[in-house]
Amino acid sequence: MRTPKLPILGGIALTGAVALLAGSQTWVSFMLDGTHSVETATGHDVNPALSPVAIAIVAAALALTIAGPVFRRVLGGLVLLLGAGLVALTIGVLAAPLGAVAGMITELTGIAGGATGSMVTWSDVSAWAYVAVVAGALAAALGIAVLVSGGRWAASGRKYDSASARARAGSAPDRISDWDALSGGDDPSDDIR
Repeated sequence: MRTPKLPILGGIALTGAVALLAGSQTWVSFMLDGTHSVETATGHDVNPALSPVAIAIVAAALALTIAGPVFRRVLGGLVLLLGAGLVALTIGVLAAPLGAVAGMITELTGIAGGATGSMVTWSDVSAWAYVAVVAGALAAALGIAVLVSGGRWAASGRKYDSASARARAGSAPDRISDWDALSGGDDPSDDIR
C-alpha cells in the first residue's frame, strides 16, 4: 500500500505556517501594580527561537518534495526534532509565563530579578500558545510518518536525474533531456554523427 505523500507534505508545511502565525499573536497579557493598562507579549517576543523553528519546518516540507528516499528519512527525523523543539519551547512559556515576560517587565519598571513577579497583579496566557503546542506535536507526528513511510514514496520525475542516471536506467533521450543536455553544455547531436 502506497502512503500518501501529498497530505503528509501539506500537513508539515501547514503546521509550520500555523506555528508562525501563532507566534505572531499575543501569548501573554499582564497588568502591573499601579497601572490600569494591559501589556501584551507575542509568541515571538517571549521566545525568539519560535520563528526560525517554524520556518525550518516549512523549508523541510519543501525539501521533501524533491528528496530521494534516504534524504527523506533524514528530513523526517529533522521534522520530528523541530516539532519536538517547538513543543518544548512553548511548554517553557506555558510553565512560567511571568518568567517569559520578565525582560519586558524589567524594561517597563526598571526593576530586575525576582521582584518582577511581585509587580504583576494580573496575567493571562492566550490560546495561541496552545495552538503552537498542537502544531509542534502534529509536526513531530508527521516527521515520524515520513521516517516510517518516506522510503516507499514514488521517486521524483526524470528532470531531477542526471544524464548518466537516465543512461544507466536505459531511458531513451527525448526532447526535454536534449534541452537539458544543451543547458549542461553537451550537444546531443554529437552522438548522432
